[in-house]
Amino acid sequence: MRAVIATLLSSLLLAVCWAAPAGWTPAEWAGEKTLELTTDVPSEGSYTFPVWLAVIDGQVYVRLGNRAAGRVQGSKSAPLVGVKVAGHQFDHVRCEPAPDAVPRVNEAMAQKYYWSDKVVHHMAHPLTCRLMPQ
Repeated sequence: MRAVIATLLSSLLLAVCWAAPAGWTPAEWAGEKTLELTTDVPSEGSYTFPVWLAVIDGQVYVRLGNRAAGRVQGSKSAPLVGVKVAGHQFDHVRCEPAPDAVPRVNEAMAQKYYWSDKVVHHMAHPLTCRLMPQ
């Protein structure tokens, strides 16, 4: 019995340690039109730009074009970026490449941004990221 209780308490403690930061609530952002990413490319300094977002299975995804992907990958803090969404600011968010999610993200973007995506989906999007708070 002690082993069971110890295992349960250990699992609970681990879950608390791995919990997302306060305010990181992707399900609440599904209706947001954009979020803002902030990078710190040496030649530009701090740069903030809006991107579309999709929330799939409780995770936030962004689809980045060539310039945005270059800013994220060339950032001094890469793969970390700043994220501002729905009035919340998160300074340390991992932009984790998610090539396996590309088809689902493209479909979610097409549904959410129907008319605009008719044009945008034809543009290059070399980087699709899952945003993971640190």
